[in-house]
Amino acid sequence: MIEYYKTFHNVTKKIDTLEKGCWINVVAPRADEIDFLSETVQILPEFLKASLDEEESSHIDRDEDADQTLIIVDYPNSVDDPKKQNLLYTTLPLSVIIMKDYIVTICLYENLNIDDMALGKVKGMNTDLKTRFLLLLLLRISQRFLIYLRQIDRESSKTEMILHQSMRNKELIQMLGLEKSLVYFSTSLKSDEVTLNKIMRGRLIKLYEEDQELLEDVMIEIHQAIEMCNIYSNILSGTMDAFASVISNNLNIVMKVLTVITIVMAIPNIIFSFYGMNVEGLPIPQWWFPLILAMIACLIAILIFKKKDMFH
Repeated sequence: MIEYYKTFHNVTKKIDTLEKGCWINVVAPRADEIDFLSETVQILPEFLKASLDEEESSHIDRDEDADQTLIIVDYPNSVDDPKKQNLLYTTLPLSVIIMKDYIVTICLYENLNIDDMALGKVKGMNTDLKTRFLLLLLLRISQRFLIYLRQIDRESSKTEMILHQSMRNKELIQMLGLEKSLVYFSTSLKSDEVTLNKIMRGRLIKLYEEDQELLEDVMIEIHQAIEMCNIYSNILSGTMDAFASVISNNLNIVMKVLTVITIVMAIPNIIFSFYGMNVEGLPIPQWWFPLILAMIACLIAILIFKKKDMFH
């Protein structure tokens, strides 16, 4: 899908055809659309290939001859795939290509950050101001990271409360999924930070004085997201370790109780075995004596184990 947007008198509107100064929004392009981007828009083939690679990491690259700059950043995404039940959030690459006449965004899936830009929910957006457009998009992505991190914290607290009441595999797997999501977030945020530091130097992208404050806001949001991610990851890791210790301790208690029960139940079997064999000289060889002896021996064993607190 390819859409075109252009700002008229501080209002961004969707247009039908390609015009100079417009924003080209590309989402999951087909083969013919990729050919159009390469031949008509004249995006470099290597930039297109990198933009369509789902495993591409965050970085910035510039081609002086073609006067094109490629910026790839990772954005957070909630997982709705039922096959990935233990993974709630992940990150995906989003490409921004700054050209002389256009600014192009390419992503493999629809995402809320681009939708907010297209629907006019981001104030100050202007398709003619390419650097400002890029910084506003990065600010939106960093804010989305913070939103999802708070959601992860709430999900973690809710799951922890359920686990306090009952140890179930479902909640433990969900906690593992949250921990994996935080690992993805942490890795992507650090690579995004490196890309932002390269942008701040002003060598690959021209920076303007009026955008300096906006760039600082983006860096603050990214640093805050990294800090939150580290804190939540440490808390979640400690919680998982604590629950693992509790589960192991519960298993030890169960095994201890079962061992005590096995020992107590073995006492009558030993006594009955002696009296069931043809052995002479056993005291009181009557049917009732082994039964009473076994009951007394079991009672003594239970009292000994009880005194040593072996039933807890």
